Amino acid sequence: MTTESPRWFTSSYSGNGGQCIEVAANLAAPFGAVPVRDSKNPCGPVLNASANAFASFVAGVKAGDFGTV
Repeated sequence: MTTESPRWFTSSYSGNGGQCIEVAANLAAPFGAVPVRDSKNPCGPVLNASANAFASFVAGVKAGDFGTV
């Protein structure tokens, strides 16, 4: 059994505006999940997205499917 811990990171495209998320992509292969959390609240809740759903989300962001903020 793997006891791998999440290795959290924020995108290099994130500014220092305090509105970032962190992901632990290192868990996608062994567990099929990508945990996501608010970078301002690292002890707060974590959303576990399936690896496929997260990959689709990232592809949509790159394609501009969600517009701009």
